[in-house]
Amino acid sequence: MSMIIGMAGKGGTGKTTLAGLAVRYLAKIGKVPILAVDADSNANLADVLGLSYEHTLSEAREEMKSSVGNVSITKDTLIELRTQEAIVEGDEFDLVVMGQPEGSGCYCAANSILAAVLERTLTNYPYQVIDNEAGMEHISRLTARYMDIFFVVSDASRRGLTAALRIWKLVDELKIRIKHKHLVINRARGELLPEVREIIKREDIALAGVVPDDSVIYDADQNGEPTSFLTEESPAVKAVTEIFKKTLVED
Repeated sequence: MSMIIGMAGKGGTGKTTLAGLAVRYLAKIGKVPILAVDADSNANLADVLGLSYEHTLSEAREEMKSSVGNVSITKDTLIELRTQEAIVEGDEFDLVVMGQPEGSGCYCAANSILAAVLERTLTNYPYQVIDNEAGMEHISRLTARYMDIFFVVSDASRRGLTAALRIWKLVDELKIRIKHKHLVINRARGELLPEVREIIKREDIALAGVVPDDSVIYDADQNGEPTSFLTEESPAVKAVTEIFKKTLVED
């Protein structure tokens, strides 16, 4: 069985950076091979990991949906080939990008075949890190319907926490089975506001930790540098490492 780790949060919370750091942490402690899955339609995980990609799984789905009358190759084989082409190989981890959401028309058949191919592919990776968008449409339809560990990433504001709460509850509505669910407050400047702590307490949310605002990560983003390669001197990396030490533990 694979260990599946999911990240979600509204745009700008730094969830993709945390997903990249989770991949880095797993690799550092020898939990390999890892498949990083970028399930955000605004794909940025490749930049964080220092990889580049040419193909996405949405291209395979579109090609299968539009292919008619081609008797030289079955649709199952087509999806299989395109899925393998979409996987970018790294040293200790691989990456696959889901790509854009569905267009018009019915995608039921394409999604069913793609989901089956993905399920077979994912079994080759004992560790998976999935970077989701806030809505998590991809994960509810095409990737894991089960996760061992799920992180909801928020900033330190009351508005940000309210958005995180919606995501927290959305996974239940999507019937995604999650073993452990955690909140991470990212880019915090000083202590959390009392009202933020009150919401966390009232909603009985498992707070995994607070990550400080870090100019090192900001500068790396601005310079186009892979943030997953930052050294332990970064205050944010130190905080995230401590969070992962506590939470990324196999039962």
